[in-house]
Amino acid sequence: MSIWDRLGDFITRVSSSTSSGVADVVEAVRTVFSGDPDLRRRVAFSVAMIALSAKMAKADGIVTQDEVRAFQQIFEVPKDQTRNVARLYDLAKRDIAGFETYAARMAQLCGSGHSNCAMLEDILDGLFHIAKADGLVHEREGQFLHRIAEIFRIEEAHYQSILARHVDLGAADPYVVLGIERGKTFEEVRKRYRKLVSDNHPDRLIARGLPQEFIKIATSRIAAINAAYEMIERGLRHA
Repeated sequence: MSIWDRLGDFITRVSSSTSSGVADVVEAVRTVFSGDPDLRRRVAFSVAMIALSAKMAKADGIVTQDEVRAFQQIFEVPKDQTRNVARLYDLAKRDIAGFETYAARMAQLCGSGHSNCAMLEDILDGLFHIAKADGLVHEREGQFLHRIAEIFRIEEAHYQSILARHVDLGAADPYVVLGIERGKTFEEVRKRYRKLVSDNHPDRLIARGLPQEFIKIATSRIAAINAAYEMIERGLRHA
């Protein structure tokens, strides 16, 4: 049985609840998948991405077709499961609990408890991918994403590196993308680059709970890291 089948069964179970608020969803993930920690991580990630995508759409007030397509790029959902995913999306969008409540509960469900948790960064990356799908991150979306990062305990400097991977800042600083100070030697830059590539290899993301279907997040992240490194390399060679 694929993760989407398991997720579909879970969504059907949660949707039948009379309240089905964020607390019910989180508790259901913990209870239903208590005997399989690996599957629980994968389902928790999926639930967090779907629920927070819905809350972001509600905060922004507009859902464009570009955003829908971006959502579908990350979530390659089998046709027989699209209705279940839509049910969870709508459930989260209708829930009176605010997005901050959702983010805090999802951080407890998915996070490591430490700052700059890799899985929570994965979720934030996915939200950025959806937000920028129509060509730019709108002001409300930017405020939403920054607040999510704060709740996820993603440090400001680290958040700026994530932001720089996604937002066209004009002459964007490739050093910010790599999270390294200007003035470092090329060897130090290369060491940092290699670590980022290793840390963000798709196999690493799958190992920490991303379902196979969500590798779009990893490939777009690696592309931004490669582009930043190449820009720095060219600049240092011509210096």
